[in-house]
Amino acid sequence: MREINKQQNPQLVEELQDLKGILNVAQVVVSSLELDEVLQNILHSAMAVMDMPAGTIALYDEATFQLDLHSHAGLSQNFVKLDKWQVKPKGLTHEILDRGELFIVEDTKTADFFNNPLAIAEGIRSLIAMPLKIHQRTIGILYLDDFKPRTFSEAKLELLSILSSFATMSIDHARLHEKTMQLACTDGLTGLYNHRQFKKLFADEVMRATRYGKFLSIVLFDVDDFKKFNDTYGHPNGDIVLQETAILLRELLRDCDMLFRYGGEEFVALLPETPLPEAVKVAERIRIFIETESPRFLTQITKTHGVTVSVGVAAIPDDGSDAASLLKMVDDLMYRAKRDGKNKVYHNLSA
Repeated sequence: MREINKQQNPQLVEELQDLKGILNVAQVVVSSLELDEVLQNILHSAMAVMDMPAGTIALYDEATFQLDLHSHAGLSQNFVKLDKWQVKPKGLTHEILDRGELFIVEDTKTADFFNNPLAIAEGIRSLIAMPLKIHQRTIGILYLDDFKPRTFSEAKLELLSILSSFATMSIDHARLHEKTMQLACTDGLTGLYNHRQFKKLFADEVMRATRYGKFLSIVLFDVDDFKKFNDTYGHPNGDIVLQETAILLRELLRDCDMLFRYGGEEFVALLPETPLPEAVKVAERIRIFIETESPRFLTQITKTHGVTVSVGVAAIPDDGSDAASLLKMVDDLMYRAKRDGKNKVYHNLSA
């Protein structure tokens, strides 16, 4: 093969270098399945291709008409503090999404339609907005920004278009991976973490608590007389009980607490940095709440049957310092509560 003469074919040499560059960029973009990492790779690769100092990627939810900022670089905290916003009808973003085409502003000061106060205060003077589309569906927008007026060559814009094709494919794959991973660790009926995920996170939390001398409480809930309820009112109604119980449990737990469907009619909660006395108060409040609130979702099934739970509560360091002993303790306490009349919270706090 004859070597290309760089002096005679400077344009061809530049095009080949650009092509090699975009292939290298594509390899980086598709090198991960973690969504945030994929988006960060896309953004920095696009900034490099267009030699732009700043940019953002926002993902679009067609159902809610909302953009969600996922990745940014080169912009002030004030500019990126708004991480979710609605797409306003007839607004500039709405027009970009509606057209689905590359949108360019070479100088914001000479563009009459450009009146975004946040972007003006940031000093953005030129920008590129690239809708990210797959299968005729817009999944987000890539914005590239500069703080000075710019003109953009057709060749570079073509490279950016090629990059966006790799980008949308990578985002789609990452989202599919994320969904697959979520399905693998969640319970299909209640949407809570499943038993498999409990074992993993429980081991992690116990290790963290013991290593750093932190409190960790575990609360095990068992729906009383659930088999009898199923036999009387049928499994579909039993499923309703489990789903609604999961909702009630979530309502009374903190965002930092972890809730799992442990198996059958059992649920378990991990309360990080929560001492035993506080966990007992939480468990008792939940027990009462379920007893008093469960009739609201049972009205269509039976007006004579409420839901109650038997509860065991254990904690590090009070009841052990390893996962196996802690789990055995909370399981024993829960079964004692069932044996002694049900609808009780049992623990090892001294009187």
